[in-house]
Amino acid sequence: MKCKKLVCGCMVFMLIFGMCACGKKEKAKEAAPDLVLELPKEKENSASDSEETVSGMDEATQNEDIPEKKGILIAIDPGHQAPDVDMSAKEPNAPGSNVMKAKATGGTSGRYSGIAEYELNLAISLMLREALQNEGYDVIMTREDNETAISNAERATMANDAGADIAIRIHANGSENSSANGALVLIGSAGNPYVGNLYDESNRLAQDVLDNYCAATGMANQGIQVNDTMTGINWSKIPVIILEMGFMTNQQDDLNMADSAYRQKMVEGIVSGVNEYYQQ
Repeated sequence: MKCKKLVCGCMVFMLIFGMCACGKKEKAKEAAPDLVLELPKEKENSASDSEETVSGMDEATQNEDIPEKKGILIAIDPGHQAPDVDMSAKEPNAPGSNVMKAKATGGTSGRYSGIAEYELNLAISLMLREALQNEGYDVIMTREDNETAISNAERATMANDAGADIAIRIHANGSENSSANGALVLIGSAGNPYVGNLYDESNRLAQDVLDNYCAATGMANQGIQVNDTMTGINWSKIPVIILEMGFMTNQQDDLNMADSAYRQKMVEGIVSGVNEYYQQ
């Protein structure tokens, strides 16, 4: 009898123990957190890499757009200034000279376009500055507006003091004879006591600029002329030319130089001439 009770007791104990164990397992299952696998954020990294790549490409493109510096400084002198700027005072025509000339004159004007020479000179000079800078040249301007009071001697001195390598003076011509047309360049002569030592280089620069200018524009080539009376030439210590771009008193020249597309050709011709000068 006792054995039966003992057996029954053992069975009851095992049954209770089994139920408790099952309950604990169920609770363990309920308490166990879900297993979550986080994959590498490939898309985010890829986007970041792409942004860096694009940024790198943009920088490379920008660097390609920046012209390589040539280490050459060019002085551009837009001739004349507005008539309300009084430049009638006198200055020596050359260093130490007793010959006195007006500091600057008013220039001519377009007989058909109505454009003043000082306005044309500045417009072309500003375009020329940008074009030369795009080629890698450094540029200094003697004036950037029409109200600057600066004499011819001061213009040359500015270029000298800046350490410019060459000076290009931008002008346009005028004549009582309306049939006079074409472009020409003025330089100092080999016998000029002030700039005679600059003749060879000034002449070479003049030839390169004039030939390329006329080729680009179709302007008649009137050649190189020596002139020792120009204050802006006589005060120069570097190769210097005066480009007379065309006759504002000639209908064809005047209207051509008033046209924006033609002006672009004018500038391209001058730049080509400068490039040729420095390639020799």
